[in-house]
Amino acid sequence: MPKSVKKINLRKGKRRLPKGVIHIQASFNNTIVTVTDIRGQVVSWSSAGACGFKGTKKSTPFAAQTAAENAIRILIDQGMKQAEVMISGPGPGRDTALRAIRRSGIILSFVRDVTPMPHNGCRPPRKRRV
Repeated sequence: MPKSVKKINLRKGKRRLPKGVIHIQASFNNTIVTVTDIRGQVVSWSSAGACGFKGTKKSTPFAAQTAAENAIRILIDQGMKQAEVMISGPGPGRDTALRAIRRSGIILSFVRDVTPMPHNGCRPPRKRRV
């Protein structure tokens, strides 16, 4: 009796995405660009470290620009026309990554800053006595 062969679905090439969400997470050490569909499932991602930058070069604006271009290159092949952008974090690459997305030709419906802000947060450490 022959075994039934399971067919593996490769969804990466087939999907046509007219609209998506681009998340830019810019920390002081790295910049991560993640592209999702509207439901939140990741379509493509890139980071400064994945682009080949190491050490302190990861935290540069140029590394963030390269990461954004790499993440968007896959989208344009899949036919994405419109996107929303969510920017998070205080890093040096946040503006440069946004500029790279603007230059790619994708229409941005809105750009939102979703950096978490504390409403007076944690209690600070005690005053130092010398």
